[in-house]
Amino acid sequence: MSFRETYKLISKQSIRWFPGHMSKGLKQMQQKLRTVDCVVEVHDARIPFSGRNPEFQHTISGGEKPHILVLNKKDLTEIRDQRKIAKELQQREGIEHIIFTNCKDQQCNGAKRVVPLVHQLVSSSERYNRTGIKDASIMIIGVPNVGKSSLINALRNKILRKKSATQVGNVAGVTRSVLERIKISEDPLVYMIDTPGILEPKVTDDEMGMKLALVGCLPDHLVGEELIADYMLYWMNKHKRFEYVETAGLQEPTDMVAEVLISYAKKLGVQRKYKKLDGQVVNIPDMLTAAQRLVRKFRAGDFGSVNLDS
Repeated sequence: MSFRETYKLISKQSIRWFPGHMSKGLKQMQQKLRTVDCVVEVHDARIPFSGRNPEFQHTISGGEKPHILVLNKKDLTEIRDQRKIAKELQQREGIEHIIFTNCKDQQCNGAKRVVPLVHQLVSSSERYNRTGIKDASIMIIGVPNVGKSSLINALRNKILRKKSATQVGNVAGVTRSVLERIKISEDPLVYMIDTPGILEPKVTDDEMGMKLALVGCLPDHLVGEELIADYMLYWMNKHKRFEYVETAGLQEPTDMVAEVLISYAKKLGVQRKYKKLDGQVVNIPDMLTAAQRLVRKFRAGDFGSVNLDS
């Protein structure tokens, strides 16, 4: 059976999502740079190269302040991929300090490395207008829904034994403004500033946009759950990942997302009412609910570990 080799959106309009709070947040971040010693960029380990906002390196860190890249949700990726990813990021982008984390795991060794590394980098760097100030201040940046607030809360819970300081959600756009400094360590004294997730104003590459959507960095309703499920199907087929076949109640792999969703909806027993042209109301498989649940299973790792940039 042959499958699609490339992915193109049916609509000619590219994905856009740059709400007002993002533009405002980017300006607030730039204004707070004078009070920051180190920038910690958080991104989803399943898309280590896709969707990282280039504005962060040029406008925010600018190469003048120490920069750490935290790739979160490492539990949803393969260990061998992590080593390859770190090496490629160092070669392609010159990023020296890369930490893989799973902020849901209270014993995550990666999260424990963040504060010591920040202290080491800040102590050995030129702090310009902050010379002589004892505390270190970190700005945490990244696109939406990659775990920035989860990282802050994990650090506070581990190091200070204090409750969560920032709101966490599994949808894009929970943090909507640059917050005040949050203490995450007493010795060394370290504060962190949470910021809203900020995307590029326009996602020009269709596949990059769909990768962001598939891992939840874009609001599902903006893209459409059935379209997200279609990209998931394309990616899994292309990489010979047929775990969805049994889940959806299919006999064999298929490239037709409607076939997958109808089969899965029937298996789930979910229906919706549909009014025919003659006025008769009938029950049909609820493809939207099927798409939502299928994508949710993918994001939870039920179909195995993934690297969408492989």
